[in-house]
Amino acid sequence: MNPSTLHTQALRIVIVSPALADANNGNWQTAQRWRALLASHRVRIVQQWPDAEAHKHPDQPDQVMLALHARRSAASVAAWAQRQPAGGLAVVLTGTDLYRDIQSDPASQQSLALASQLVVLQACGPEALPAELRAKTRVIFQSSTALPAVSKPSTQAQAALRAVMVGHLRDEKSPQTLFAAARLLQGEPNLFIDHLGEALDPALGEAAQATAAVCPNYRWLGGQPYNATRRHIQRAHVLVHASLIEGGAHVVMEAILSGTPVLASRIPGNIGLLGDDYAGYFEAGDAAGLAQLLRRCRGAGSTSGSAPEETIGDEWLAQLQAQCALRAPLFNPDVERAELRQLVHDLSRPG
Repeated sequence: MNPSTLHTQALRIVIVSPALADANNGNWQTAQRWRALLASHRVRIVQQWPDAEAHKHPDQPDQVMLALHARRSAASVAAWAQRQPAGGLAVVLTGTDLYRDIQSDPASQQSLALASQLVVLQACGPEALPAELRAKTRVIFQSSTALPAVSKPSTQAQAALRAVMVGHLRDEKSPQTLFAAARLLQGEPNLFIDHLGEALDPALGEAAQATAAVCPNYRWLGGQPYNATRRHIQRAHVLVHASLIEGGAHVVMEAILSGTPVLASRIPGNIGLLGDDYAGYFEAGDAAGLAQLLRRCRGAGSTSGSAPEETIGDEWLAQLQAQCALRAPLFNPDVERAELRQLVHDLSRPG
């Protein structure tokens, strides 16, 4: 079915997001983008459902719910299932849902059971679900706007390599891996790391400050506005993404769509975006492995312990960028819009 022909009549859609604008995190960014992509419908974002709007207009009930996060939106999911037993409910699974909560948390498990459809945000997501739930699961890749690749100084010419890591400081993002890698690299010439993100865990903020105090090549810049963050990614030679748990990181696709290659932990949430054969993986939590990859990106003096045939510096960065470019069509906004329109169409059908 052509998604452009779906629903000439606007549906009443509610997106449940456990985080709103002040959190500036992945859930909010997804909710806000989906509202824009579904602008032909009547869409609102709430933190809890039923909300004041639902109570105010009981004669015009919501027809579709898209609930982000199985555990944190569990109360809204249960309320919807009680009031709307015919369906219309999709639960969108995060990394902590897929790779932690659904293993043991009853509320998360109930959300999976109640959902008409389950949505995962990267290709490995269905593998984390019980086999009996995969038939009602679909993959919808998130999207972002493409930015033009900017010219970056050649690392072969002894120019500094500039790496960036983006993500609020919490255990799931494993900033500890970056801290340890920065310490391993603190005596290295021409290799600099910027780290963007708020300290959701104060202890990790203190660790970032301590790392900056002893590592002149590491800067923690704290939380940054969205546009400034995208410029940092666009201008870096490489993005570091060290997560231990990930549902489908928006920052990875933003790097890909900015012409910036990625060094990523080898976890399902990253493999599901970058592909099985991507060359820029290090093992999750392996600071020494990350440090060696950064040396290889820089080029000069980075081949110690590496096979003689390994490419280094500009050539290897170009290889990673070429692999990332092959994944870029997955993250096109038109593709995400079409998938969302099909989802809400399917959810709105009786039964």
